[in-house]
Amino acid sequence: MNFFSTRLPYRQTGALSKLVLDYLDRVDQLKDFYAYPPTLQGIEKTIEDRQKHAVNRKVLVDELKKQYATVAHSKKVGENIEALRNEKTFTITTAHQNNLFTGPLYFTYKIIHAIKLTAELNDSLPGYRFVPVFYMGTEDADFAELNHFYLDGEKLEWKTDQAGAVGRMVIDKKLTSLIKSIEGQLGVLPFGPEIIQQLRKFYKEGNTIQHATFEFLNYLFGNYGLLVLLPDNPGIKNLANGIFRDELINQSSGKTVNETLRKLESQGYKSQAHPREINLFYLNDGIRERIEKQGVSWKVLNSKINFSKSELIKELETHPERFSPNVILRGIYQEAILPNVVFIGGGGELSYWLQYKELFEYFNIPFPVLVLRNSFLVIEKRWQEIIVGLGLDAEDFFLAENQLMKKWLMKSHSKNMQLNGGFTDAEQLYQAIKDQVSRVDPSLVKHVEALKTNTLYRLQELEKKILKAEKRKYADQQRQIEKIRLNLFPNGQLQERTDNLLYYYSKWGRDFLDELYKHSLSLEQEFTILQEK
Repeated sequence: MNFFSTRLPYRQTGALSKLVLDYLDRVDQLKDFYAYPPTLQGIEKTIEDRQKHAVNRKVLVDELKKQYATVAHSKKVGENIEALRNEKTFTITTAHQNNLFTGPLYFTYKIIHAIKLTAELNDSLPGYRFVPVFYMGTEDADFAELNHFYLDGEKLEWKTDQAGAVGRMVIDKKLTSLIKSIEGQLGVLPFGPEIIQQLRKFYKEGNTIQHATFEFLNYLFGNYGLLVLLPDNPGIKNLANGIFRDELINQSSGKTVNETLRKLESQGYKSQAHPREINLFYLNDGIRERIEKQGVSWKVLNSKINFSKSELIKELETHPERFSPNVILRGIYQEAILPNVVFIGGGGELSYWLQYKELFEYFNIPFPVLVLRNSFLVIEKRWQEIIVGLGLDAEDFFLAENQLMKKWLMKSHSKNMQLNGGFTDAEQLYQAIKDQVSRVDPSLVKHVEALKTNTLYRLQELEKKILKAEKRKYADQQRQIEKIRLNLFPNGQLQERTDNLLYYYSKWGRDFLDELYKHSLSLEQEFTILQEK
């Protein structure tokens, strides 16, 4: 299998907010909300800042080695873990929750982007070493967001009564039955049996979701040297003890981020994430609940758990794994434990990271370079051939449906259905009449303008009727276009937000991952259309 790629400016896709588009365009009014731009020079500046702020590399390496002792891993993974001991080694990090079977395709695109950028930086900046890291958001408790995936348009869902952090949930018969239900569908594809076998190996009863996802990602990306970090870990969380203590006692993050939000909103941007007074959850025994300060005590909501100040500090020191950062503090926690210089995230993630620069300054932690993750639209050969046969280009399918159909009609069949010439002639006619009338009686000019407006409106309505009549002639082609759109934009969304990796791996195997890597961008920040030859 082989692909070729074309690129689109993100503005042409309609997929990003004004805030993120302006960040990509480096508009002046956003410069106070990040440290350095997503350029090689920006990364070099971030490295300089990072070298002034040490992280506990020994604990990080020791905990990663413990984690990877549970799986067979590549030589490159082992070398990358050891490399983190060196003060000149830095991480390129992306992050996501532990979606079931990796969830939507952009989960995969994030990881491959981190791997590709790492390789390019190792070539461009040989005085340093860079390691790709996937920070797994195992503590997310939004089960409804993480418990499903889509295959051929069908939503497949894991139902369980378990609660709390999804990463800590235990795989049961209901989940393993999902693997059986997709076996017939994927097993007929060339690499379907392979991927089904691996799912059974990792997603087995009794394993936790976070460990199964870790094993699966190690299988998929270990040969690239990707390090998967499970941050729900007492040894690692203890490294952020000072940040968590400050949050519990001083509630600094909410005040700082709210000030940044006011500044962003004054520039006309919408807020992405809103802080609470305390931005930590208490995580234990199947619960992940917010902590609130109530008078002189700290209460875990929806429970009977209360702490005095001394009890709270003791709990944090004894059981740091019981404290879980929400979206406001998650990035700070990540950057406090990793020697990180680049964070790769989606549009929503970059929107809320742009709210955090002052929070990073408060904790004296270097702010990473923010890079928008790669986006792909994958077009299989069967769809590519139909698109070419219709005389269209892949990028045409980013147009609204009516615009797309109109463009096809214009290009393929109906050179004479537009009334452009009629509009021009009418404009010229009424201009001549206006010139004549103005010499006789200027007061009649407004009447001529009204006649012109009425005539042009009727011509536009006539053009719409001609277009509608043309559409009726070509109903089969219209159905083809609608079918292609449904495949490329399932549920009206970008393909990457719905489709799951399992189908594409079952069809093409590891070659698909290699093609994504080959066509992945690093710092170019454009949308990629990937078409099968």
